Amino acid sequence: MPNIQQQKKRVRTAAKQRLENLHYRSTAKTLARRLEAAVKEGDQNRVAAEYRELERWLDRAAARGALHRNTAARRKAQAARLVSGKT
Repeated sequence: MPNIQQQKKRVRTAAKQRLENLHYRSTAKTLARRLEAAVKEGDQNRVAAEYRELERWLDRAAARGALHRNTAARRKAQAARLVSGKT
């Protein structure tokens, strides 16, 4: 446990940030699974809605630093291929 006041604060803020990042990454994975399920069902309206939501969430996670921007771009490209049926 740190003795210096600033280091104590950094421990608190790092823990808070870790939980936020975990939330963004976990939600992105959940949305990807929901998109896959929608594609398997074949409901085009639901597929479009799930894809938009996943894309928006990945952009937000990358902007906040929870995901690297290249990782977000790669996952968006994978989702686009899944939606277009090229996988």
